Amino acid sequence: MRETNFKILIVDDEEDYLEVLNLILTSKGYYTEMASSAKQALECLQTQTFDLVLSDLIMPEMSGMELLKKIKILQIPTEFIMVTGYGTISNAVKAIKQGAFSYFIKGADPEDLLQEIEKLAHIKRIPKEDKQRYSKPILTTNNPEMQHVLSILQKVAETDISVLLTGESGVGKEVYARYIHNQSQRKEQPFVAVNCAALSISILESELFGHEKGSFTGAVTKRIGRFEEAHNGTLFIDEIGEIHNDIQVKLLRVIENRTIERVGGNEHIPVNIRLITATNKNLGAEIQAENFRKDLFYRINAISIDIPPLRHRREDIESFFSYFVEKFQEQYQKTIYSIDDAIFHFLKSYSFPGNIRELRNIVERLVILSVDGSLHGEDLPDTVDSAFPYDVNIGNQSLKELRKEAERRYILLVLETYNANLTKTAEHLGITKRQLFNKIKEFEIKY
Repeated sequence: MRETNFKILIVDDEEDYLEVLNLILTSKGYYTEMASSAKQALECLQTQTFDLVLSDLIMPEMSGMELLKKIKILQIPTEFIMVTGYGTISNAVKAIKQGAFSYFIKGADPEDLLQEIEKLAHIKRIPKEDKQRYSKPILTTNNPEMQHVLSILQKVAETDISVLLTGESGVGKEVYARYIHNQSQRKEQPFVAVNCAALSISILESELFGHEKGSFTGAVTKRIGRFEEAHNGTLFIDEIGEIHNDIQVKLLRVIENRTIERVGGNEHIPVNIRLITATNKNLGAEIQAENFRKDLFYRINAISIDIPPLRHRREDIESFFSYFVEKFQEQYQKTIYSIDDAIFHFLKSYSFPGNIRELRNIVERLVILSVDGSLHGEDLPDTVDSAFPYDVNIGNQSLKELRKEAERRYILLVLETYNANLTKTAEHLGITKRQLFNKIKEFEIKY
């Protein structure tokens, strides 16, 4: 079975063995990348998403065990299989205790390895049910504005028209893109998503269009891009407003001609995709600032749908809250019997600048910190109580000092919402990363 959405990073300092594993896995339809050291593997994991890291144990400079530990410390969402020789099986067992899924002994039947990988691929397919459960509360609403949006989504799903989804970070744009795909005639074909904000220009070009072997340093094998991966299905390009102008030109050409050229290649490869894009930026303003091409905007904006922020659909907040409590009870094997009134007051009064994503993070925190089956108001993040400190008593603070304190607390809140991701925090705040660093230093913020 061809696992078109299952990506494997193979790590080994022995080039011959690296090539052998790559041939075995690609022959079974898996998408692979290769790294000749643990350091190179970490660089790949910082810029790309992989379902599995298949790593040798003994390597110079950094061992497979050290690589596994770093992956766990950095909380990189990937599974890990250790590759080892007969003499180091005890270390492989230790790796499993450190969080590896399994291990494979060099020289053993490759079919054993393929069976382990198929187990992971099967596990990966199961969470789709959870994604559908996550979609359900987002796609069920008591808010009139959101009901209107859902009716438009239903209508456009029946066509192949290009759709631009707009709205603040965290409103669930990818969920709505999946909804369009799942209601369309392409629902049995791949849904492929790529987030432009997380990738540099060189990485994004390869991610979208693929590359040929030897096309640049590190391109040790041919790679299929997201356009080819989404053939006959739907391609969702998130944060399209972040795309560099050079990529915009190439993207426009692909949309017009329905063919792609891999980086380093000259073959014209036809692609049949339904395109959905999303942004939290004002693309009209970006066009005026000459950061976004007008002709590309017209191509992707056949129909535009604006997703309202959570603070504009307060009727739905408690249903989201209940869903996430249920989800994290199951995930962390806890049972919640009671919830403080302070939390319900918070749900009614807080503005949720990070939208559904922020609510999800807050509920996860509350469930993790819960004791004796109770969610306590004192476990709410310190920042949420005072992100907008308008209800204040007259004191000794000057207006300048009050503004500074409000700014500090809001930055803390956004940092927590994005799990201390400085790039996304700066983007949400509408400032540069350098300006954010200066603010963190000025306010002595610890995160």
